[in-house]
Amino acid sequence: MFHKEGNKIILISFSLVVILSLVANYFVGNQLYKGGIILTLVVFLLLILQFFRNPKRHFPLNEAHVLSPVDGKVVVIEEVFEKEYFKDKRLQVSVFMSPINVHVTRYPVGGNVTFSKYHPGKFLVAWHPKSSEENERTTVVVKSETFGEVLHRQIAGALAKRIVNYAKEGETVEQASDSGFIKFGSRVDIYLPLGTKINVALNEKVKGGITVLAEK
Repeated sequence: MFHKEGNKIILISFSLVVILSLVANYFVGNQLYKGGIILTLVVFLLLILQFFRNPKRHFPLNEAHVLSPVDGKVVVIEEVFEKEYFKDKRLQVSVFMSPINVHVTRYPVGGNVTFSKYHPGKFLVAWHPKSSEENERTTVVVKSETFGEVLHRQIAGALAKRIVNYAKEGETVEQASDSGFIKFGSRVDIYLPLGTKINVALNEKVKGGITVLAEK
């Protein structure tokens, strides 16, 4: 199963692979070279397919839990001053996604979307300290009955050239439903109220909509 954001790219990639394979088969006489070209094209297509995969999952929805919005590795757990929306101290948990991770972004909590904003910016590597303030990004805040307002921020990385954000202010969203998609490597920051119990550790691998990042 593939995410809808990949439909156009998958179709174009498949068409190019078929056309170039036919061209190689017709014009390249050396069997070794021909086989190498076709193999490279097939590997390219497989990489595109795995990037846009959207596996079916059973989400353990729970209002007392904050679920990881994405697949990846926890790279930051710290108390910080959140400048854009809260303008006060929050607990930040950041998850870095490599190009081989599933890149669907899911709502960590359910509730009412109180803020949704896109910011154009740079494309620093996603683990750069300034990436959360200077890179292309989207900020979404959902007001949960249990945690109050929870902010998650999609941040483009050096390879991510497009962020898709589905959140619209005023709408009610369900925990673990699609919040957006980031194409080709990135990270997501989650900002939680001080005192929230964090359930993950640095360098721990997490799954979007599955792993419990924090609880009340």
